[in-house]
Amino acid sequence: MKRFALILPLVLVLGCDLEVEHAPKVAYLNMPGTPDGLPFSSAVRAGNTLYLSGNVGNIPGTLDLAEGGITGETRQTMDNISNVLQEFGSSMDDVVKCTVFLADMSEWGAMNEVYKTYFKNPPARSALGASGLALNARVEIECIAVTQ
Repeated sequence: MKRFALILPLVLVLGCDLEVEHAPKVAYLNMPGTPDGLPFSSAVRAGNTLYLSGNVGNIPGTLDLAEGGITGETRQTMDNISNVLQEFGSSMDDVVKCTVFLADMSEWGAMNEVYKTYFKNPPARSALGASGLALNARVEIECIAVTQ
């Protein structure tokens, strides 16, 4: 007990470093040129994790979908995702999870042929059919990535 009584004041005088875990800072991010009033952000950064909203195969700056059916739309979707990642400090190499929404599940194979060319190491992924997508798109993809 005497030993404790001697150590306690020493600890109080010298202080001690306590590591306190804080909730990650959250930033709501929009791509340059994004119209005001949309009910979502292009991405949200929480700590070193970047959560992307779903992307469709629209030509940047327009609401027009890329030509070429599911193949053209998937390529444009993946390019759009790559652009968002680069804008906010990440890349396709940093993607850890994707969710793919397809208007027609019979196009899953054709979508996959394009999708897989964008990753050296394929991230975790889910794919599901939807009864309709924004802009009448054939595919919508959302991703989660890490940043440095």
